[in-house]
Amino acid sequence: MQSSVVSPGGPAVAGSADGPVPTPGGPLSYIHWGPVVAGALAAAAVAFVLMTFASVVGLAVASPSPTWRDASAALALLSGVWILVVAIGSFALGGYLAGRVRSSWATAPDEIEFRDGSHGLLVWALAVVLGALLAWATTTTVSTASNPNTTAQRPAAGEPAFLAHEIDRLFRSEQRPQTPDPQARTEAGRIIMTGLGRREIAADDRSYLVRLVSARTGLNPADAERRVGQVVAESRQANRRTRTSAIIIGFMTAASLAAGAAAAWFAACMGGQHRDQAISPPLRVTGWRRAA
Repeated sequence: MQSSVVSPGGPAVAGSADGPVPTPGGPLSYIHWGPVVAGALAAAAVAFVLMTFASVVGLAVASPSPTWRDASAALALLSGVWILVVAIGSFALGGYLAGRVRSSWATAPDEIEFRDGSHGLLVWALAVVLGALLAWATTTTVSTASNPNTTAQRPAAGEPAFLAHEIDRLFRSEQRPQTPDPQARTEAGRIIMTGLGRREIAADDRSYLVRLVSARTGLNPADAERRVGQVVAESRQANRRTRTSAIIIGFMTAASLAAGAAAAWFAACMGGQHRDQAISPPLRVTGWRRAA
């Protein structure tokens, strides 16, 4: 029984045993890490550039602005669609590169296609890890740069950072004491948090919060009651918008990663077919190449 051999410059040739094609400089192993690393780096670089562009035009996944919670669900969905497009495009590029430049094998066509697709999947996995590390490093750098070691007031231990602006508004007053009261802020934040779900704030907790605001700001009980009601209502609205945006972005990110894995697999298989059939991608531009 004859087996097929994939020559370096053309289609399969019958008559040789299974095994690696002796491509000059090609690695004789099942996994060719050079093309995988090259494809992953290309995919991560393209994705980073496109996501940076998106953040410039306002399609960032998250924003450091204190009013980022006012973003609409439509904007979050548009950002998710952009993530999907970036994932498919960048992973397809990386997968095609890995499949195109890796050494071929003399074995069944289905086995060659599977190995090409596997290299595309490895490109996807490595690019995801690189992207996660890059995102973590960028977030850490931005957080360090935006929060220098100064005497600026920071949220107290136990205070919900999510409600920092609402707590500021709750205790805002010209008659407020000069010394901050972290315990009061923390307690008020925890009380407000109990009313952000389906249940309202308990009556005794609400009465206590009104008295606390009245004592800290000098407002009469009626004005303190109105302020508490306004802050709680705004907090609930902001929480709903935040939750909706988080769900949309989370779902679209997961869908983008899944679609990116499929794109990398099929693009690597296509790259492998072009490699074995000696099909060059249409990269020629007028003026780049001239006849001798």
